Amino acid sequence: METMLQLESVTVQFGSGDTAMRPLADVNITIQAGERVALIGANGSGKSTLLRVLAGVQPGFIGQRRVQKVPCGMVFQHPYLLRMSVLRNVALVPWLAGMRWSLARDKAMHTLETFGLVDLAERSAHSLSGGQVQRVAIARAWAGGPQILFLDEPSANLDPRAKREAEAFMQQVTARDTALTLVFASHNLGQVKRLATRVIFMDAGVVRADLPVDVFFSGHRLADEFPEAQQFVRGETRMP
Repeated sequence: METMLQLESVTVQFGSGDTAMRPLADVNITIQAGERVALIGANGSGKSTLLRVLAGVQPGFIGQRRVQKVPCGMVFQHPYLLRMSVLRNVALVPWLAGMRWSLARDKAMHTLETFGLVDLAERSAHSLSGGQVQRVAIARAWAGGPQILFLDEPSANLDPRAKREAEAFMQQVTARDTALTLVFASHNLGQVKRLATRVIFMDAGVVRADLPVDVFFSGHRLADEFPEAQQFVRGETRMP
């Protein structure tokens, strides 16, 4: 498999001395093409910081980040849509990448049609529900043609129905583009089981476990080798 992204001895530190905080400490990770990698852990574990480093939007880290020069997309936990139509919001991504506006609009409409969102095309983005915003934000990122897509808590702060819609949309995107490499932070273990091929468990800024999803949730190896991860899965540590 082709290596898409690699971190070597990456540390993120805020402050110095006794008051220094380290959201990440000496992290080493390799992401291969086509993987579906879930980052999990309790509040303050470092999973969102790790996602931002992987996505290249976290400044001031120590260590090496090596990435294939391929298009990447990022959707934050609270995605921001501009006060304009959904179609225009989606068209902005290819337009900012250098495409003529007329072609960018065509690409945006094709994207909305592809993922069953065409009925939202002329709606004001600020009139959408939380689940609709999340789906449009993911579609907007996909419109840029990313080979790696980063999602930070894609179904957090949504009601149960919207959570199901957001997850179904993620499944639709990955099924549509099987070559897409997906890296997402999540506290929803059911979602991780359904979407991920690999699980990285974070605790206190350190990678405590990095396993294929079926091995991670089988329980046997966690009990023997990764007690912190087993406690988390059992709900014995604080969830986000």
